[in-house]
Amino acid sequence: MFKMLHDAVWVFDVEWVPDPVVGRRIHKLPPETPDAEVIAEMWKAGGATKEDPMPYLKTLLCRVVSIAAVTRRRMSDGTVQLHLTSLPHDVEDPEQTDEAAMLTRFLGALGEHRPQLVGFNSQRADLKILTQRAVACGIQASGFAQRPNKPWEGVDYWARESDFNVDLMSILGSYGKSTPSLHEMALACKVPGKLSSSGEEVAPMWLEGLWSEIVAYNETDALTTYLIWLRLAHFGGFLSSEAYKQEQEQLKALLRQEGESGKLHLLEYLEDWEQLQSRE
Repeated sequence: MFKMLHDAVWVFDVEWVPDPVVGRRIHKLPPETPDAEVIAEMWKAGGATKEDPMPYLKTLLCRVVSIAAVTRRRMSDGTVQLHLTSLPHDVEDPEQTDEAAMLTRFLGALGEHRPQLVGFNSQRADLKILTQRAVACGIQASGFAQRPNKPWEGVDYWARESDFNVDLMSILGSYGKSTPSLHEMALACKVPGKLSSSGEEVAPMWLEGLWSEIVAYNETDALTTYLIWLRLAHFGGFLSSEAYKQEQEQLKALLRQEGESGKLHLLEYLEDWEQLQSRE
């Protein structure tokens, strides 16, 4: 369990797909080999079977295609501000869909704002791929990488027990049957799990150029992670029952606002959430 609730909290999620550029190098494929064929070869080498045609690959062999976060800031007057942000902002802009650009922007923002970072399986997966791919892309993220001399002297995203690197999966599970998936934990809590897509569909969507759908999927996963974190914060006594209820209503208002501005998947998410809450 985390020890405290910081004024700035970023609950995030990352989407990635096999990287055909790395795949060509590793498997010594000609430069003109289509991305789909390269990725198929990577899955084959990764142990693909008829039952599991798209096996989970080492994160280093994959490229980041989207990062989404719900940011929560407690103001000096005690009020809370919520925002939903995602990269790329503009899926039609090749400079924004560039992996190095996304990593530079997100890790740079972490280094500047130093929030309490929350994810689901983030210590073993999301933060690892962000770091591995940032190193592979040759970018600098000195603010994110900075560590205090002593644990109590500042923000540390690298210490396993750091209060600034909260992994909900490690708190809620351990090994084997005691570890829930994000989807399972969400539905147990009457929170939307996976809606119309799953993680296995991200690579096919990327190959088809469906960036908007990937970002939408990423945002819903970040929202689900946030709602589970919110319930855990209530469980730990960091939020009163009234405050917990108010923050849920605040998130609903944000979903309506963003949905009415064009993000229709957020209205679908809100509808599913309200239906789950209305059931016994």
